[in-house]
Amino acid sequence: MPSIHNPSGALPARFRRQRVLIVGCGDIGLRAASLLRGRVQVLALTSSPERVSALRAAGVRPLVADLDAPASLRRLAGLADRVLHLAPPANVEGPRWWRDARTTALVRALHQRSLPAALVYGSTSGVYGDCGGARIDETRAVRPHTPRAHRRVDAERAVRWLGRAGVATRILRIPGIYAPDRTGGTPRERLRKGTPVLRSEDDVYTNHIHADDLARICVAALWRGGTQRVFHASDDTELKMGDYIDLAADLYGVPRPPRIARDAAQAQLPVSLLSFMGESRRLDNGRLKRELRVRLRHPTVATGLRPVS
Repeated sequence: MPSIHNPSGALPARFRRQRVLIVGCGDIGLRAASLLRGRVQVLALTSSPERVSALRAAGVRPLVADLDAPASLRRLAGLADRVLHLAPPANVEGPRWWRDARTTALVRALHQRSLPAALVYGSTSGVYGDCGGARIDETRAVRPHTPRAHRRVDAERAVRWLGRAGVATRILRIPGIYAPDRTGGTPRERLRKGTPVLRSEDDVYTNHIHADDLARICVAALWRGGTQRVFHASDDTELKMGDYIDLAADLYGVPRPPRIARDAAQAQLPVSLLSFMGESRRLDNGRLKRELRVRLRHPTVATGLRPVS
């Protein structure tokens, strides 16, 4: 049997527990961390010293650094075996409004020393733009329509650059995230306000994923799937937005909202909500099931929207 004696006092890499770094450790990051805890050492990047105690209480080792301050990221080089990147791009104005400087800074920092074995990036299904309600798979070309979607496309480019350097990179294109125990994770507030929805002939298809299933997808992608691979992190639901809201109303025992035409919506609804009503697509999640071998616990919103007992 070969000796594992090491004069430096550190065990060889094959004997030590792997380190997983979570960048952007919000709700989904913490859910993923709870799945990883006990199997690997979980580290999380935070720019807020106030979050250190909460991360430690969750069994996560906090690292204080800022994606908007690239020099602070130098300590990340060679630190983790696998990286889960869930931090959103910053809102940018000016000539470089389409760039995601945060992901670029992270990738450059990771490239300074020994590379991680894998990096999983949480992108958005918004990179496709409007698909006219078509059912699409991961081979569909991206056509971002919004500034935030353009920045996600730029982040994906940076991640692929790291993939060409030898890292197993996997991009998750994530639709609307929901869960009864997630802040803003159900249509309850919208139903309480009685916000109208589009009539069926004007309505758009939306896609969904339960927060717990998304955390499980993130963890699976850290170890499974080919390199430079894109996955739709979406459930099996095929509903238009209004039908989704109606289903939630029925589950919660409250009145369904009124239906209005698109031209009336332009005058009544906030711009933030209207932006989601301008894109329609149905995400095919076959690759997720085949290659990441994820079995969804909430395959449709009909089960996932039910209140936590």
